[in-house]
Amino acid sequence: MEEKKRLSGKEKFAYGIGAVGKDMVYMLSASYILYYYQDIMGVSAWVMGIILLIARVFDAFNDPLMGVLVAKTKTRWGKFRPWLFIGTLTNAVIMFLMFSAPPTLDGAGLIAYAAVFYIMWGVTYTMMDIPYWSMIPAFTEGGKERENLSAMARTCAGVGSALITILTVMAVTFIGNLATSKSTDVQTYETSNAHVYVAELDEAGGTTGNVITIDEGISISVTADRSQFTDSYSYNTNNSDYTLTIAGYTFSNDTLDEEGTTAATYDFAMDGVNEEAAVILYVNEEQYQTIASGDQSVVLTITSTKDVERLGFKYFSLIVCILFFVFILITCIFVKEKSTVDLKPVKIKDMFRSLIQNDQAMAVVITIILVNVAVYITSNLLIYFFKYDLGGSNWSGNYTLFNTFGGAMQILAMMAFFPLLRKFFPTIKMFFVVVGAAIFGYVVLLIMALTGVNSVYLFFIPGFFIMSAVGVLNVLVTIFLANTVDYGELKNNRRDESVIFSMQTFVVKLASGISALIASICLNVFSISDSSATIEAVDGSYLAGLKTAVAAITKNGATVVSNNSLFGLRMVMTVVPVLVLIVAVIIFKKNYKLDDNKLKEISLQIQEKRTAEAE
Repeated sequence: MEEKKRLSGKEKFAYGIGAVGKDMVYMLSASYILYYYQDIMGVSAWVMGIILLIARVFDAFNDPLMGVLVAKTKTRWGKFRPWLFIGTLTNAVIMFLMFSAPPTLDGAGLIAYAAVFYIMWGVTYTMMDIPYWSMIPAFTEGGKERENLSAMARTCAGVGSALITILTVMAVTFIGNLATSKSTDVQTYETSNAHVYVAELDEAGGTTGNVITIDEGISISVTADRSQFTDSYSYNTNNSDYTLTIAGYTFSNDTLDEEGTTAATYDFAMDGVNEEAAVILYVNEEQYQTIASGDQSVVLTITSTKDVERLGFKYFSLIVCILFFVFILITCIFVKEKSTVDLKPVKIKDMFRSLIQNDQAMAVVITIILVNVAVYITSNLLIYFFKYDLGGSNWSGNYTLFNTFGGAMQILAMMAFFPLLRKFFPTIKMFFVVVGAAIFGYVVLLIMALTGVNSVYLFFIPGFFIMSAVGVLNVLVTIFLANTVDYGELKNNRRDESVIFSMQTFVVKLASGISALIASICLNVFSISDSSATIEAVDGSYLAGLKTAVAAITKNGATVVSNNSLFGLRMVMTVVPVLVLIVAVIIFKKNYKLDDNKLKEISLQIQEKRTAEAE
């Protein structure tokens, strides 16, 4: 057998940079696919939740099959690198297409597009991910070298995830603004057939029932994708930038009152077919009185930010996909398979049987699923929390600032907090400590949300506990999973390393599917979206919905937006993850037995067994 040499710095860098690119595309899909198709493209939250879950169930069969294909592969470039290269190239192409849905698609066509490309993305990601992790035994020595490389790769993967978490929203806005200004799909719509309703708000922010109706002297222009002019459409402060001038007042997204919040909000609906438009402007008592007695001519200009986000995600995903391909190409070129790894092809049912027969692996896998479900529920809903709950004209900047802090804490936790805690706690006790820290962070987050805290800097407090815990847990679960391989070898007389680690890809994607379904149910039940957060369509017409809202305000002074939906959002993104983490702790504590003493005992028994077999 060829003697393995220790890894060079160049090889470690090449393998680590591949993990950065790999988790960049994974995090972009896991965190933003629901937002892209539901909030920007308009697919129902229920439908997207079902699509994401079905894709994960499909992976239950696809991931083990990929492990079998890799095991059977024999080429001059080895078993793993051909699949790594092919999977990366195809996944990058599919990823770009997935975030490039044609704006002309709607209804069943858009749903089919989302379903096909998301499932294909999962298939091609598996094609790359399983070979990436499975190739470690092919170019490392066992023991410390392999453990260190695995930890380093996980840290690099965390860096890739953090980069996407930090950069996405601001990059999408910047790139989208550039793309929109040059897009031939964007045009301007002007109408004089318009109605303006000025609704008075009380000190608590509720409508009083006083409404001024203006039907003359109105100039409205909308700049948006041309597809938005072919039917009834709703614009509001969450999906567009606006400037409205009336009675000496100029309102815009950046107009703030003395408390630093947006001075006025509006709902605007248009019907491209009938060339009719209407707008509700919500103002305070002083502004209402001035408008009632002053010049009531209105000039309103609107620019759709849906197009900014749509094009921004399209071209940002292209940049990410190019980096992904380049990073993995570096891995393929500089990481050589130095030995022949004996991966015996097995049937899919045998792979699942191997996992089921290893009770410690099952305990870790279930724990990984639950921990990731808790984390992904929050990450899926966090953008909606900043956009609709905290709100404000700078919500995207605050969201990015929070994610920058959280991503930094996650990386710091993997690189510094984990080794520091390891000096004081065994790994199992450390697991309970960091899960407790995460639960504490969620409780603080809930209290702050319910008490009306709106400073992003104060949210750094729960962010520190939650994201630091996530960073440490990423390292811990990898160690726990590796420990189960030795246990399985002693118990079942076979070393199922490839089987155990091939399941890791599946369980993480399963967790993202479950969490996306939970998030989509939350968005649907509590009506969290651009249109439902303001006016509701009536018989498919937002224009009719706006006029119905005006009638309701005039009749009973009803507040258009209920706080119930925001309360539901807060509860789902905090209480549900806490409950899931508690279940994870109970299962882990009851079933996982591989403490440091047990591992030493297993290692000695395996050594004795191998020595006896060699004799």
